[in-house]
Amino acid sequence: MKLRKITALFSALVIAVGLTACAGTTTETTTAEGTTQATTATEATAAETTKGSGLITVGFAQVGHESDWRTASTNSVKAALSKDNGFDLQFVDCDNDSAAQLEAVRNFIEQDVDYIVIDPIVATGWDTVLTEAKDAGIPVIVLDRTIDDSDKYVAWIGSEFTNEGLAAGAWLQAYAELKGIKELNILVIEGTTGASAQIGRTDGFKKIADANGWNILDSQSGEFTQDGGQAVMESYCKSYEGKFNVVVCQNDNEAFGAEDAMDAAGVTYGVKGDVILISFDSTKAGLTELLAGNFNSDFQCNPLQGPSLADLLNKLVAGETVDTKQFMPETWYVNEPDLKSITYTNVIDKSVTEDLVVVTQDMIDNAQY
Repeated sequence: MKLRKITALFSALVIAVGLTACAGTTTETTTAEGTTQATTATEATAAETTKGSGLITVGFAQVGHESDWRTASTNSVKAALSKDNGFDLQFVDCDNDSAAQLEAVRNFIEQDVDYIVIDPIVATGWDTVLTEAKDAGIPVIVLDRTIDDSDKYVAWIGSEFTNEGLAAGAWLQAYAELKGIKELNILVIEGTTGASAQIGRTDGFKKIADANGWNILDSQSGEFTQDGGQAVMESYCKSYEGKFNVVVCQNDNEAFGAEDAMDAAGVTYGVKGDVILISFDSTKAGLTELLAGNFNSDFQCNPLQGPSLADLLNKLVAGETVDTKQFMPETWYVNEPDLKSITYTNVIDKSVTEDLVVVTQDMIDNAQY
């Protein structure tokens, strides 16, 4: 059994014991760079701490538990917003149900928490409930994914997903040139449709693909899950048998499912295979596959936002000015040492050159997720 399968089984057991579904359940109390304009705590806060307890009450509406990355994100927030650190965290796992996530936010408003944190399942449909939170005097912080149809939140912490897609495309362009690959026929397994990570990674990669005349044969959603990635890849293997030489999966769990489907279909992939396999997230299990040569590259999306979130909340309570956009530091990982860096034009139309990091066992051993 591959290490990634053992890791996935362990994660599933943790999820089953530790996470509470949003619909029909109660919230859970936990004990355990780019910058734009700024906002001040005096503009953002209506109450400084939990009434009578001395703790800052935070309601967190999390996407769900669909991937190893999501579990790492949840654990990072729970650890940072512990009672020992001065927080009373009300956590809701919304199980990828947008309606349930809106309901969770409204419940936080009714509870009159000090702050609300949202990792939005989809990017739209938020303005009404965010207006309700603003009217109630409860500041909202957005984590990870973005909200596109409202600006009624005080700050966002996360990743620039379009840059991740651009970087993956720039790496594939340089890698194909290095290996003398003249024609690229690509299958994409997207994340959850409408999620900002899906939109950004799709748009960024497609921009490079279009500029180079690559053939994207198909692009379908695997919902950021291993089962979803496997189902889409099984269909691809039947529909495009012998016609593809690149598979792009928008997170590691989808890539694990794609591996299983290609194994069953007799398709070879990775460094020594016929198909180039690109992934995103760079979880410990994903980097293990990369080191083994089963992935060719893995573009990090850093889930450890908890400490940054805690720092931002403490600054708001203290009346300090905070950055309204905070980007997580990220790394582009590869298996082969031949390419040292890639150059591409990022989302602010600035040419950037970024190093490629060859994965090692020490990096995997020291990985935090």
